[in-house]
Amino acid sequence: MDHFADRLRAAPQSRLQRGAASEALGLARELARWAQVLEAPEVEPRVMPDAGMFAAADQITVAVHDLALVLVDEGQVSDAVLLVEEAQKRAGV
Repeated sequence: MDHFADRLRAAPQSRLQRGAASEALGLARELARWAQVLEAPEVEPRVMPDAGMFAAADQITVAVHDLALVLVDEGQVSDAVLLVEEAQKRAGV
């Protein structure tokens, strides 16, 4: 995740506009939702807001750290890593 976030921070605005930022926001929302469901399954998850293309790296950083606090086994960690790797490939950074 740190590599993906660093690449987003270093990416030119044109790359962010071509989809990298929206891919990162989608990942951040997915990770945040997952963390919320694990933490409070009885509560409807809130949607992470779109804070703009320049905040996308910070949003995935926050979301993955929140998720890391509630994951319970290595399988979940592997799934999370896979999600981040796939999103980074789709983002092209």
